[in-house]
Amino acid sequence: MPGPVTHPRPPVHVRRAAGAVASAALLLPLLGAAPSAAGTEAPRLQQAFATAAARYHVPQSVLLGVSYLQSRWDTHAGAPSVTGGYGPMHLTDARTALATTPHHSEATEDARGDDARRARHPQVRLPEGDEIPARLRTLPRAARLTGLSAAKLRKDPAANVAGGAALLADAQEYLGEPLSEDPSDWYGAVARFSGADDSETAAAYANDVYEVMRTGERRVTDSGELVALAAQPNLDPRITQLNRAGLRQGSAEGTECPPGVSCERIPAPYEAFGANDYGNHDEADRPASSAIRYIVIHDTEGGWEGVINLVQDPTYVSWHYSLRSTDGHIAQHVRVKDVAWHAGNWYVNANSIGLEHEGFLAQPDSWYTEAMYKSSARLVAFLAARYGIPLDRQHILGHDTVPGPTAANVGGMHTDPGPYWDWRHYFELLGRPLEPTALAGSGVVTIRPDYATNRPAYLDCGGKGKACAAHGSSAVRLYSDHDEKSALIADPGLGGSPTTGVNDLSSRVSTGQQFAVAGTWGDWTAVWYLGRKAWFRNPQSKPTAVPSHGVLITPRAGLDSVPVYGRAYPEASAYPAGVPVQPVSALPYTLPKGQRYVAGDRVPGEYLYAGAFDPSTHRVVEGKDLYYEIQYGHRVAFVRTADVTVVPAS
Repeated sequence: MPGPVTHPRPPVHVRRAAGAVASAALLLPLLGAAPSAAGTEAPRLQQAFATAAARYHVPQSVLLGVSYLQSRWDTHAGAPSVTGGYGPMHLTDARTALATTPHHSEATEDARGDDARRARHPQVRLPEGDEIPARLRTLPRAARLTGLSAAKLRKDPAANVAGGAALLADAQEYLGEPLSEDPSDWYGAVARFSGADDSETAAAYANDVYEVMRTGERRVTDSGELVALAAQPNLDPRITQLNRAGLRQGSAEGTECPPGVSCERIPAPYEAFGANDYGNHDEADRPASSAIRYIVIHDTEGGWEGVINLVQDPTYVSWHYSLRSTDGHIAQHVRVKDVAWHAGNWYVNANSIGLEHEGFLAQPDSWYTEAMYKSSARLVAFLAARYGIPLDRQHILGHDTVPGPTAANVGGMHTDPGPYWDWRHYFELLGRPLEPTALAGSGVVTIRPDYATNRPAYLDCGGKGKACAAHGSSAVRLYSDHDEKSALIADPGLGGSPTTGVNDLSSRVSTGQQFAVAGTWGDWTAVWYLGRKAWFRNPQSKPTAVPSHGVLITPRAGLDSVPVYGRAYPEASAYPAGVPVQPVSALPYTLPKGQRYVAGDRVPGEYLYAGAFDPSTHRVVEGKDLYYEIQYGHRVAFVRTADVTVVPAS
């Protein structure tokens, strides 16, 4: 791998004056070249890192390490990330990347999910113009430093890498540090590159970059190029440089976060207002009062500043943690012992922790940064270990897999984080990779397509009927027969004809979900799904699912079908005086005889009564009825154990 050149670099004022000519002249041969295929002797992107490192006197390993944490060296064909970041260096230009309606503001779903009290949905004003923070405007600054156009920095990977190198060199000069060949001398510049405004977040980001440099990385990018970073196990960065970075001191005091992440406390208010009205969460004493069984992954559908303003509004709703895309910074809003209003299903809320990730589901070709994936995985692994939550898709839920609590709510449930969240990579970061756990021919499969090459077509990105850009996906499409020309699977709870809309969950399964095999035909596999047989392509040469172990349930003998529920509530006789009885309300689905579904937890019927501000009035009701959580369709559901029996997974 070529190293940086050692000739003296011009002073910054000279470099900036001549930047347009010099950098453009150097990069022109690269910018006009076509991408090379994987395995060629001189991959264009690897060469771009070497060239930019030499031009801006940045150690190539530093440039590669920063880029890996930003994008894992993917180019995304010049499309922006969820926060308007472009290319392998995630240079940001977020003027058009901020949504106007965070997903809890759509008023199609009661985020609290309980008739005892509905949550409000005020609108929010998001920052615009000069209010957009500097971390979301790094691409224009890179354009000024390099003399390259903003359009080229967005679309051309080599130019983008050059822009990132220029920003790192500029940060090094700001710190008064020499443009050293030693990567240990660049800790402060890497920390400033994160865009964080506090030293704790910047340090956590820089530590991750240097860990990548110590261990090394090697992967084929989304453009088919092999990029490699050699390991430097003895790297010892000068962390004292951070003292001169001009960043405020943050504080993790009062947070429930793991070591190694940046975390701050931004409390959501627990306030009474009006006539028996309050917000925006419920005080509790979990897990002593209610078990914590689930972690729910959301995306915000809004920018960081606006969303943080919202969660501090007592008339709005709440979640436990927010995660920032650019640097993986975490804010905790609700203590884990308390119940946040985020999932649209009160049973799930009462038993879950909600994480909001800065991002947008249906922006064309939107993607999430590696910094946020890593930070989120550390937080989830920490919480799962503390509360005994299994690391699987029946406990680590997407908001899109939370069931409607009643038939009336099914159509209004949310669909984030959507098909572009990389569940396979996420579980690798969690330390629970989705590997086969059974031999071929098992009666259970785990959905596991190759994210980068699995690219089902979707509509409704950026507007109704607009085609979404080709994009890696965690989702696999389902058909009524072993033929892609056959009808898509319809969801009887939604009504209407299924579509390929990015928000239509009727006919798709997601990576990590497990289903009972219902049949095979050549390259096709059928599973039991929404009460019927559903088919997906699963060729042996490129499988989209792997054989697995699992617990299967089916209706008890003598029953033609059993009801399916969106919440595991107690029987009526379990409710004490003063606590309104909640109906055990079936969803518009059934589990017919002869069909099998993968079961997760076996849980007691439980209801947290919290209809008033005073937590002393809250009660937890637990019944004798037991339920299995099952993977019924795209969303999970519940069936009474009295209605089903466990059968072998063969």
